[in-house]
Amino acid sequence: MHLDPLYLACAVIAVILSGLAKGGFAGVGALAMPVMALGVDPVRGAAILLPILILQDAVSVWAFRHSWDGHVLKVMIPGAAVGIGLGWLFATQVSEVAVLGVLGAISVLFGRQRLWVERGRAVVLPSDSPGWVGFLFGIATGFTSHIAHAGSPPFQMWVLPRKLPRDILVGTTALTFAAINWIKVPAYAALGQFTTDNLRATALLAPVAIAATFAGVSLVRRVDPARFYTLIYALMILLGLKLIADASMA
Repeated sequence: MHLDPLYLACAVIAVILSGLAKGGFAGVGALAMPVMALGVDPVRGAAILLPILILQDAVSVWAFRHSWDGHVLKVMIPGAAVGIGLGWLFATQVSEVAVLGVLGAISVLFGRQRLWVERGRAVVLPSDSPGWVGFLFGIATGFTSHIAHAGSPPFQMWVLPRKLPRDILVGTTALTFAAINWIKVPAYAALGQFTTDNLRATALLAPVAIAATFAGVSLVRRVDPARFYTLIYALMILLGLKLIADASMA
C-alpha cells in the first residue's frame, strides 16, 4: 500500500497540510483527510495520520502547558469522548463507501462554514452559554474529529465567543485536541487499524510532518492569510464534492 504512487502523493500532501496547521495555519489541517482519502480508504488514512497528530500535539502542549481554561476542558473533553464513541460505532456499522460520503459532507460543510466566517457573517453563540451546550458541541467535536480529524468548527463555535485571551485560547485548544487524539487511540485500535503496515507508513511520514510544522511557523508570518485561507477552504469544498460523488458511484 505505501508504495502506491497515488497514495504516496496524497499522504505527503496531507501530512504537509497537517504540519502547516500545527505550525500556525489553523484550520488548514482539516484539508488533510480529504486529500488522504483520495489515495487510501478514509478509516485507514485517519489511522495513519493519528500518531502524527499526537506527535505534533506534544510540541503544542509543552509550549502552552501553563495557559489553559479549566472550564472549557471539563466541558468539551467528556462530550468529545461521547462523540468519539459514536464515531467508532458509526465506522463499525457502515461501509467504507458510507464513511467516504460522510467525510465528503464534513469537508463541504467545514469549507462553507469557514468561508462564511472569513466574510464576517458567522452566527455565534452567546459568550455565557451554559456548560450543557458546550457538552453538545463537544460531542460534535469528537464525532467529526474521529471521522475526519476535523473537530475544529464545533469546538470553535462554542469556545471563540467566550473571548479567551490569545495564549489561553491556543493552550486550551492544544490541550483539548491532544486529549481527543489520545481518546481516539483505543477506538482506532478496536477497528484494527494499527497494523504493522499502517504504523510503518506513519513512521515514514513523521519526518515530513516535523519539517512541515517548522515550515508553518516560518511561513505564517509571510503569507497573506486572507487569500491563503480562501483558497484552502474552496479546495476543501471541491474535494468534499468529489468524495461525495465517488461514494455515490461506488
